[in-house]
Amino acid sequence: MKKILTMVPLLAGAALLASMGVSSAEAKYTIGISNTVQGNGWREEMVCAMKAQALASGEVTKLNIAHRNTDAAGQLEDIRNLISAKVDAIVVNPADPAGIKAGLEEATKAGIVVVAVDQAVTEPSAYIISNNQEQYAYLGAKWLFQQMGGKGEVFYMRGAAGASADSDRDKGFKKALAENPGVKVAQEVFTGWQQDQAKQQMLSFLATGTPFNGVWTSGIDNVIVDALVESQAPLVPVVGADNAGFVGQLSSVKGLVGAAVTNPGSIGGAGVTLALQILDGKKPAQQTVLVDPQLWDNATDEGKAKLKAAADPSLSPEWPVSISIPEWTTYTKDQIVACKGPGE
Repeated sequence: MKKILTMVPLLAGAALLASMGVSSAEAKYTIGISNTVQGNGWREEMVCAMKAQALASGEVTKLNIAHRNTDAAGQLEDIRNLISAKVDAIVVNPADPAGIKAGLEEATKAGIVVVAVDQAVTEPSAYIISNNQEQYAYLGAKWLFQQMGGKGEVFYMRGAAGASADSDRDKGFKKALAENPGVKVAQEVFTGWQQDQAKQQMLSFLATGTPFNGVWTSGIDNVIVDALVESQAPLVPVVGADNAGFVGQLSSVKGLVGAAVTNPGSIGGAGVTLALQILDGKKPAQQTVLVDPQLWDNATDEGKAKLKAAADPSLSPEWPVSISIPEWTTYTKDQIVACKGPGE
């Protein structure tokens, strides 16, 4: 079964939840972390949220972090190394569910709690806490196609091929596409969720002269706006995530119409919380918890107000502004920005 949470993000400028510092709980657990994408602001915020939550909980003595650019085979190796290190729990953002399934099963058999964040896994013993990726894509694509008047060509900029989050988002995008038969995909690319790669793909597409009426991005957004502005191309509607740079552009770039769909990297901190709850004997009633997104656009007064409230230029442009998740994270803004875990 799945539990659905409505995302009411605590923004960087708002008061954060709960404890201002480290909990008085007894530190006794070692948590392993496995992530396969570096150089991506969303993933960096995710890892910082994991560190901050581990510190704020007071229950974690050490984090064993495998954080590098690799594929499913490399992640499987990392997971097996974490098993050998005898960690108490593993919080993993999976590169490919099938490719790491054996490792997750081995971890469970070794008595290690397994929590997947951001994306689903197929290993039935694992717990999952994730942003609702299908709904993320559907909300943004539905809004975009409405802005396009239900017709025209869209440049479809996906994430990483093989990632379950990308597959789920593709379902949501195609659901909205089916509801708008007048909209066609001008070109489809995989950005790998890398800023430089995505910007070059946008520039290369512009160079072809192919007509297009909108851009849907899988969270690589501010560099797409940069490419459009630098190329003096028409500012067609753009959909992205709630990254600080893009949120700022939606209020500052003249002529830009766009929408940010919330996709908090702080889900990493929520994953640590879930792992600690299970270790403390508080297993959730459902194996999967989904956090539903919101859409903030600059085409309505309500959306403009939300964008204004969310904007935080003090954050890295690639970091989501939704730096905390109610009921799941207890760190302060200073703690997540410092990006320090227990003992650091």
